[in-house]
Amino acid sequence: MTAWNADERFDSQVRWPGVLRQRLGADWHVIEEGLPGRTTVLDDPLEGRHLNGLDYLLPCLFSHRPLDRLVIMLGTNDLKDRFNLSAEEIGYFAIERLLQVVSASGCVRGGNQNVVIVCPPPVRRRGIFERIFAQAEPKSNALHVHMQAAAKNHRAQFLNAGRHVTSSDVDGIHLDADQQVRLGHAIADLFLAAHDDTPLIEPPTAFPADSTAEPGIPGGH
Repeated sequence: MTAWNADERFDSQVRWPGVLRQRLGADWHVIEEGLPGRTTVLDDPLEGRHLNGLDYLLPCLFSHRPLDRLVIMLGTNDLKDRFNLSAEEIGYFAIERLLQVVSASGCVRGGNQNVVIVCPPPVRRRGIFERIFAQAEPKSNALHVHMQAAAKNHRAQFLNAGRHVTSSDVDGIHLDADQQVRLGHAIADLFLAAHDDTPLIEPPTAFPADSTAEPGIPGGH
């Protein structure tokens, strides 16, 4: 985004769910449930309670059940300075709460083993969101470690999007068109690999050397 009032959105065939739909073919029905500004588990005091992903998750699951696969990609908006959350609180505890809801719902066939947690790529401090995400960049670099731990402990699958795409040079948080395409192909590769009995998970990633957070599995897990 280049301006606050810009009504910009890529065509459905360019956004990563559309790319995923094209790659998987006619045997798959991909349901896109994206919402700009959505958080993991938080009411946004400035932009509205409707952005709380936890509140929306269960009705969404029951609207579309049964599901063969579920992809959850959240966490960027939780990095806003107004929430003052750590990478661990976002990446582990918030994602854990979402996975608990998914598991208890019974809406995904096979349970959490068919849920893919996608960690967004690190944010960059630039553009119109620079002040809102002023303290976010170092925390976003550590997010993938905690998300991967949450996915592993709840038997879900994991994709570190930062291995495949980078945030926009324009605003530092969104994905440009070419990066949308790359992410769609990366997720499609995971789904298609499952048919070859390849685990739907990437290898463990090292903890960022420039982060002050400590790696580990919180909460006694």
